[in-house]
Order: sequence, then structure tokens, then C-alpha cells
Amino acid sequence: MHPFKYLTNYSQETRDQVQNLITNNTLGKHLLKKYPKTHPYFNDKTLYDYVINLKNSHLRSSSPLSKVLYDTKIRDLHSALGTHTFVSRVQGGKLKAKNEIRISHLFKKVPEPFLRMIVTHELAHLKEKEHNKAFYSLCTHIEPHYHQLEFDLRLYLTYCESNEHLY
Repeated sequence: MHPFKYLTNYSQETRDQVQNLITNNTLGKHLLKKYPKTHPYFNDKTLYDYVINLKNSHLRSSSPLSKVLYDTKIRDLHSALGTHTFVSRVQGGKLKAKNEIRISHLFKKVPEPFLRMIVTHELAHLKEKEHNKAFYSLCTHIEPHYHQLEFDLRLYLTYCESNEHLY
């Protein structure tokens, strides 16, 4: 397994700095110092409320969410930390559409900023389907520190590849 699979798009200098933290066994300490506490959203109900509050604060006019939950089937974190799905169903003679957000259950015990970054990413998909400039602009509108949080979450995932979870 590639030790930097979550950091492949970062510069060699950045990867060298991360390697130095790993070699000196200080990556975990670095993350704990910056993010010492986990969030309190341990079940689907509290996660739903958290996501709806964030959505209502920044994307009030976007499509409603029918479901928000922790999903035990999302295991390949390299591919997805969470998913946003648009489900169309025929009920009676009408076509009903529902938006759902599913977050990997592995994020039940992480710092709130990490969860906020994942939720921000999935909420941005309500308006922008592709990962383009408009998408990332919306992410930083919702969470101004989006890019730093994404990097720090990637550091956390890198740490978890070869260590016990921190939280």
C-alpha cells in the first residue's frame, strides 16, 4: 500500500515534511495538538441535525435532504469519505426525487472540523455535481478553511493507515 495515497496530489516537499513527521513518530501528536477533541454527533439523528443546520446556514435555497446517515458500507476512503446521491423514484403517477448524504461510519469519532469538511463537500454537491472551480468556491463559501481541513483530514487518514486511530 502506498504510504501517501491520500497525498498524491501534493508537492514532493509537502510529502517529505509528512514523511519527517512519520519518521519522528510525531504526526499523531501534531494532529492531537491541533484537533484535541471529537465531535458529539455519534448517531444518525444528531448527524442529520448537524447537516441540516449547516445547510440552512449556507445553502437555504438548495434542494431538501431526505436522508443523512453514517454508512457502514463506505470503506474505501481513498474513493469516498461520504456520498451524495440523488434518488429518483416513481410513486403513483409522480416522479419523486430525494437527496441523500451518507458519511462513512469511520468518521463517528473524529474532530468536528473534519466532519464539517466532509459535510461541506457533500452539501456543495447539492449545487455543483462536478469537482470544478465553482464547486471548490462553494466549499470555501460554506467553510472558509476548507482546503486546510481537507489537507489535515488527509494527514489523519495517512496516520490511520499505519497506526491505531487517534480518537
